[in-house]
Amino acid sequence: MRVIVGLGNPGVEYVATRHNVGQRVVAQAAAAWSVPLRPDGLTQRGAGRFHGHPVALALPLTFMNVSGEAVEELVAAYDVQARDVIVVHDDLDLPSGSLRIRPGGGTGGHKGLRSIVMALGTEAFVRLKIGIGRPAPGVDPADYVLTPFTPAEWEDLQPVLTRALEGLACLVTHDVQAAMNRFNRRLPA
Repeated sequence: MRVIVGLGNPGVEYVATRHNVGQRVVAQAAAAWSVPLRPDGLTQRGAGRFHGHPVALALPLTFMNVSGEAVEELVAAYDVQARDVIVVHDDLDLPSGSLRIRPGGGTGGHKGLRSIVMALGTEAFVRLKIGIGRPAPGVDPADYVLTPFTPAEWEDLQPVLTRALEGLACLVTHDVQAAMNRFNRRLPA
């Protein structure tokens, strides 16, 4: 089973922010794959099948900086290993409009990832990173990730969100290497 977690902050005031782009992708997957999400413990979650493969989709109800608590609960609930977890999240170090899939690695300063590494005791979980770009000079990155996308930015982001959903599908039906080979390149302008 693959457990797919979309990182973000709970509450309507955060829905359209850059930090919640991971939750947006997983919510789209839940709708597209007909996996209803219901509150359960520290997440909204649901389980089902995608092209015959068992999946669980989850949106933490915890704040970003303590996402590890929710992911730890999911790993126990579904009796999976960290390597079976796919975390979808925003990434300041990737240009807006890009996507990267990684089989593990460091946190890159992302506090949600840091919390997950601390909770699971390993960096060996898959990441699907959505590039949100760096803020303008003088803008605090902590403020930047909590600001909503502008309408123009949101429109520009749609192709990468579509690719992210396709990337998740590939991760479920194939393997990490196949997904990386197919999706770790920037869309043509």
